[in-house]
Amino acid sequence: MMPAPLALPSGISLENLLQELRQLSWGAADILLAYGRGEQPPHGFPRALSVDEGGEGPVSAADLAVNQWLLDGLQAAFPAAHWTVLSEETAKEQLTEGEPLDAEWLWILDPLDGTKDFLQGTGEYAVHLALVHRNQPVLGVVLLPELEELWLGVLPGLAGSAGEAWCENRAAKRTPVRFSSRRPLAELVLVASRNHRDGRLEQLLEALALGDTKAIGSVGGKVATILRGETDLYISLSGKSAPKDWDMAAPEAVLRAAGGCFSHADGRPLAYNTGDVRQAGCLIASHGFSHGDLCGRAAEAIAQIDPSFPV
Repeated sequence: MMPAPLALPSGISLENLLQELRQLSWGAADILLAYGRGEQPPHGFPRALSVDEGGEGPVSAADLAVNQWLLDGLQAAFPAAHWTVLSEETAKEQLTEGEPLDAEWLWILDPLDGTKDFLQGTGEYAVHLALVHRNQPVLGVVLLPELEELWLGVLPGLAGSAGEAWCENRAAKRTPVRFSSRRPLAELVLVASRNHRDGRLEQLLEALALGDTKAIGSVGGKVATILRGETDLYISLSGKSAPKDWDMAAPEAVLRAAGGCFSHADGRPLAYNTGDVRQAGCLIASHGFSHGDLCGRAAEAIAQIDPSFPV
């Protein structure tokens, strides 16, 4: 059953919003590509200073430039929109621990997800934009500049949409989502982090007895591999050092819009703007076909590995 249509704020049309997001995204790609190559960035942003020159380096410069580009772009395109914008770069000034923002509509942005990959030159970094309505994402954008991929996802019900996700290149040529046909857990391909692994996660993966593993940097990049059918699932297992709202909101929106699943191991949905930006616990993203089995086995395994760990 289709959810009741959810109108965007201030009479904004979905078509117009997506068109503006395309322009902002490819502008952000140009900025990041320039900083990553040590070139003069476009749109009037300053060249990155090295630490030796007294600056904070290319990551800081790139983060701040893309953040400003997105904030200014949303404000210029929709000056009367009744929404709030939260960015990883502005979170310290905006947030008070334990207190959600007073916002029915909230943009959650990550101008550079995958900082280590940006530094290491792997190309596996992303830009995330998610529109959240009352704690749940309704639209997501995951930009992969080095691959020239712009993933867009619109959840069912937003502005009357039936729900859809797709990939575009700069010419706006669409490529559909192509989930793999793998179903048995022993055949599923896991996409995992290069830089965030611990013993508890290794024990969980051993208990699940999955198939191959592929290492990718940003969460957006990981979810894109699921959308292309290269992998089938991603697991985040963490506590105090958990990923934040801006890491998860956009990838979750795109994956769920495509028909995939993203939840806690006990089946609870992720929630945003709750007063705690950490997305802690055992979070599982998948193409959806084996999601229930995955969650059940993961919850059972964690209860054996660490009974005190909240899934």
